[in-house]
Amino acid sequence: MKNNYCVIMAGGIGSRFWPLSRNARPKQFLDILGTGKTLIQQTYERFLKICPKENIIIVTNADYTKLVLEQLPDLKPDQVLAEPLRRNTAPCIAYAAQKILLRNPNANMVVAPSDHVILNEVSFTDAILKCFEFTKDQDSLLTLGIKPSRPDTGYGYIQFIDDKTEATNKVSKVKTFTEKPDLEMAKFFLQTGEFLWNAGIFIWNVQAILKAMKEHLPEMDAIFSEGISLYDTPAEEAFIRKAYQQCTNISIDFGVMEKAKNVFVMSSEFGWSDLGTYGSLYEHVHHDDHKNAIVGKQVMTYDTYNCIVNVPKDKLVVLQGLDDYIVVESDHILLVCRKTDEQQIRQFVNDVKLKKGEKFL
Repeated sequence: MKNNYCVIMAGGIGSRFWPLSRNARPKQFLDILGTGKTLIQQTYERFLKICPKENIIIVTNADYTKLVLEQLPDLKPDQVLAEPLRRNTAPCIAYAAQKILLRNPNANMVVAPSDHVILNEVSFTDAILKCFEFTKDQDSLLTLGIKPSRPDTGYGYIQFIDDKTEATNKVSKVKTFTEKPDLEMAKFFLQTGEFLWNAGIFIWNVQAILKAMKEHLPEMDAIFSEGISLYDTPAEEAFIRKAYQQCTNISIDFGVMEKAKNVFVMSSEFGWSDLGTYGSLYEHVHHDDHKNAIVGKQVMTYDTYNCIVNVPKDKLVVLQGLDDYIVVESDHILLVCRKTDEQQIRQFVNDVKLKKGEKFL
């Protein structure tokens, strides 16, 4: 286990969960499922079964470093990497990989978001450990693919080369990556049996990812390699501030995974959701007899069906005549929106910023 490392990406602002998720406390720091633990706490505990706690690294925005250390008190400050700017997942992974290389050149890395739901944690642990067996001695980049249960247009898809063998946690060569498709295309993907949902969870050894960065993102690799003598010294913070100003804003998917030839996918099933929208949250909260998912102790409903309701526990809320709505109140902000229009919430947030100012974000 000493060579197993985990990088948890926790820098997002979760704008599709506004007004619950706010700039000062994004969704990964919230108990959004009502379990008593925040999403980042659940993610951290999940990876304790896979690697030692000292090998877990959190990459987050500098504004959230204090929050991370409050919610994960077992971490040492040097396990939290503070990003001065938001630059997507490639710089985040380049920074973490260089730091891990210094600590252990034989490291195996799993990289995962901080805000996913995993219902079957035993199956998840088994899958990651099997991935580590595959990647530890190979120059290969591995990602987790989820067997699709429906033609979902909200996920990216991975097409794999099917050798027709049946196996749990089967590893296959990746053929193509496809961004979120329309409904007809998603239905076609399901029919072929050759596509998996892209879970955004990556596994590789540290040498393999840095070699791939050097080949496919040479400028970014050069930027972070330059700091090798400054990492874990007082000069690191100033160096990283400069490095992020020079970096392009690019995802690891687009920058490396879609270009590299040594990419594989493991087909997995462990009750996964990226919890990206209120609609996905609806699937994971207890429903009443009228299929309303309610978080809040004082909510009364009349002729109300299929709604997501999330309000403070001491707030009395009476709802009548709603069907398929999102009703959320947080810090004096009330959102009422049709579930079918939830993709507009990002637009609402932009409009609020323009017309009402930053204090509501």
